[in-house]
Amino acid sequence: MIMAVGSAGPVPIAAGAEDHSAMAARLVDGYREKLAELADWCDQRELADEALQTRDWLKPRDPARLFVPVLPAEVGPPPPPQGEAEAAAEWHKRFYRLRQEQAAAYYVLARKAVKASHASLAFDLIMEALRENPDHDAIRKLLGFRQYRGRWVTNYEIRRAQAGYVWHERFGWLKRNQVDQYEQGKRYHQGRWITAEEDARLHADIAAGWVVATEHYNILTNRGIEEAVRLGKKLEGLYRVWKQLFIGFYATERQLAGLFEGQAATIQLPQHNVVYFRDRRDYVATLRPISKNIEISLGIYIHGPTTVTKLPAVYFFAGDDSDEVTLFHEAVHQLFHESRKVSPLVGRACNFWIIEGAAMYFESLREENGYHVLGGFDTQRMLDARFRLLESRFYVPLATFCELNMTDMQSDPRIGMLYSQAAGLCHFLIHADGGRYRDALVGYLNAVYDGRDNVGTLSRLTGRPYAELDRQYAEYMAAGGK
Repeated sequence: MIMAVGSAGPVPIAAGAEDHSAMAARLVDGYREKLAELADWCDQRELADEALQTRDWLKPRDPARLFVPVLPAEVGPPPPPQGEAEAAAEWHKRFYRLRQEQAAAYYVLARKAVKASHASLAFDLIMEALRENPDHDAIRKLLGFRQYRGRWVTNYEIRRAQAGYVWHERFGWLKRNQVDQYEQGKRYHQGRWITAEEDARLHADIAAGWVVATEHYNILTNRGIEEAVRLGKKLEGLYRVWKQLFIGFYATERQLAGLFEGQAATIQLPQHNVVYFRDRRDYVATLRPISKNIEISLGIYIHGPTTVTKLPAVYFFAGDDSDEVTLFHEAVHQLFHESRKVSPLVGRACNFWIIEGAAMYFESLREENGYHVLGGFDTQRMLDARFRLLESRFYVPLATFCELNMTDMQSDPRIGMLYSQAAGLCHFLIHADGGRYRDALVGYLNAVYDGRDNVGTLSRLTGRPYAELDRQYAEYMAAGGK
């Protein structure tokens, strides 16, 4: 899991993980004392900016949000200040050393937490460790990175490089000897160079579209290579956050423990397919024979083969009326369905709300100040959920809410209100009480997608009767302010 332990306020407490959480709290307190000592050292040497930066390092963040650091690709610490006084250079050295030591301590505790089946706390700790030391070798390897030519890269990127490819920010993976021609407006097609205009004409139909590959996605599009590359980068960001938040969904406890023992390559996940139409008109015209009411949709995940592709895929379109929120929503449905074997009857008996709740939670994904950020009381879904609970007084008790299946929810005239409640409850399970129920949430999703769930599954996993969860939810939502 990924709340920043050292700076986001309360330490996340998975049910039964109090001892490890107390250890984490003590680690943070000790670190804060060391930073205060360093700040005082700066004051004595009239290093005002350095003192401020040191004191602000553990500045509290919003506990209703999750923060995942955007990791630098370059290997190595930030360079020391050039031309500064000797005291400033010494501060830089001391600050960096403190951060390395704290990262190492977080990692040691994370290994203990994961062995005790407290995955939420373990991954909070390693995310905070990476904030302190982005070059922590064991954690980078745990997340699938290796050092290669002075950069942190994945095995996939190494294979691409060794095959003679380079990643181009506009055109994706290109052969090294093709970069200049692409930048000059030429395109390589079936063994010959053609103009960009001719290339666009040849790929105008979605069935003959370009296929743009990223590490975890194959994107079929008739919009253009550059548009597909931009889309691919957004999806890769989503993938990375989802993979860390829900590692307990696709990895067994043994595999999870193995990650912390240097066995990162043991978990193999599939690539996912996306069909990206040039505009909404093309999207609707192509999918109308396949999907009912496609005209009112902004994107869709289709589990089975279609006339466009023989594989499950997310279907999305470009243009002014496209919607990134819907893209993230449908892509999360895809990740849950395709990252491991799931029951074909997911949500058909009960507990359908959490399937949609988890997808709606990821609608809030954005990048801010060097972090991927999720959640917050000010997101649209949470504003809707809080208004309906606190102002409209609409709420279906969990004992009844968990009885609802897909047909129940999607045919109910109150569908908008039910979906708002699902979004609010998912946010509650991720964030309430510093993340106490996050491990239970992942276990709940596991049971639902396995088809092992029943109406009482969530109560059993949280260790709380539904009436108590109802009360805690109302208190949590009210605590979000006016």
